[in-house]
Amino acid sequence: MTRSAVVLRAGVVAALAIPAWAPAAQAQTKGSGCVECHQAMEGGTRGPAALFPDDVHAARGLTCADCHGGDPASMDPEAAMDPARGFLGHIRREEIPALCARCHANPEYMRRFNPNLPTDQYAKYLTSQHGKRFAAHDADVPVCTSCHGVHGILQARNPSSPVYATNIPGTCATCHADASVMDRHGLPVNQHWEYSRSVHGQALLFRGDRAAPHCASCHGSHEAARPGTLAVGNVCAQCHALSRDLFVNSPHKAAHEALGLPECEVCHGNHLIARPTDEMLGTGPEALCVSCHEPESAGFRTAQAMRGAIERLKTRVQDANALIEQADGLGMDVADAEFELHEAGAKLTQSRAYVHAFSMDKMDPIVEEGLAHADEAAGQGEQAVEEFHFRRKGFWVTLVILGLLILGLVLRIRELDRPDGSRGERS
Repeated sequence: MTRSAVVLRAGVVAALAIPAWAPAAQAQTKGSGCVECHQAMEGGTRGPAALFPDDVHAARGLTCADCHGGDPASMDPEAAMDPARGFLGHIRREEIPALCARCHANPEYMRRFNPNLPTDQYAKYLTSQHGKRFAAHDADVPVCTSCHGVHGILQARNPSSPVYATNIPGTCATCHADASVMDRHGLPVNQHWEYSRSVHGQALLFRGDRAAPHCASCHGSHEAARPGTLAVGNVCAQCHALSRDLFVNSPHKAAHEALGLPECEVCHGNHLIARPTDEMLGTGPEALCVSCHEPESAGFRTAQAMRGAIERLKTRVQDANALIEQADGLGMDVADAEFELHEAGAKLTQSRAYVHAFSMDKMDPIVEEGLAHADEAAGQGEQAVEEFHFRRKGFWVTLVILGLLILGLVLRIRELDRPDGSRGERS
């Protein structure tokens, strides 16, 4: 049996053993002795006592002794820190994962506090890139406290927690942006820089959209690993299911497998993923298709046709929108036209997603349906503009008629009021 296997087996065994000094009976308000003494001390030993009251473990009734052992009820330092009473004192870094696993890998014990909390974190950690390096005694790899903190551990849903969604990239960057650490492992340090400028990073870090993916969304958290070539598509499919399904049934799927290329990453990249544009499609100077498809090849012609279809629909949508905006500015009711325009826009978005099918046969029906909606919207917008002009002409005609009537009445009134006595002669 290899040394790593021995470490793995020993770790799992240790993880499943709840220590004698961590029963639920101690999950009361004991531990005040530890806190009172350490708060009165000067220097580094005071910090943990100040942080622990806000710790998630303290909120669940656990005490210092649940990790450090000893007698938390005793105010006598020697008795409280007696090794005979299980006192461990300072916990070495290499002991931390197994120590945390004594509780967190035991479903029965964890069920007392949170029935929904997973209890496989330690097993996942041992299989992760970090865990494998940890088993090889690599001092650079993170342990539980590296990401979660030590005495002031907060729930993951707390915005101040280092493992809160918007904080995870910065937590990972603590190591992965540190050249002094990464150089020893031959790894780059620009992932966080690239991610923060990507469409995903902009959404999460600058707009606070927690639905946007972060490091753990793609690499995993406790089971953190680099996605292999075959896994990239599955990772992206967690959010982009339609695009992945279309790709799997496209001609590109077999080509990527034959060449050993990661599916989405070839065109979109990994950490520095930019917002897709229409310029990426087709045969223009910014198109990605020409990097593989030679001129006049079947793929080249398909790329041209797909880009042409999207441009045709996009132009019709823009023209219809201009007419509707004009009619709306004139005060006309354009609700029906706006509905048709919305449907056309939805088909434009859908047609862009169907690029991943790499087939005009699949894209054409969507584009044609979008064109029909755009034409209907444009027709209604144009009709509204014409109706406005018709109403305006009618308004001026009405004004002229009214003006003539008023003029006639004025003349008649003047005629009746003449002082030449003509009124009397008639009578």
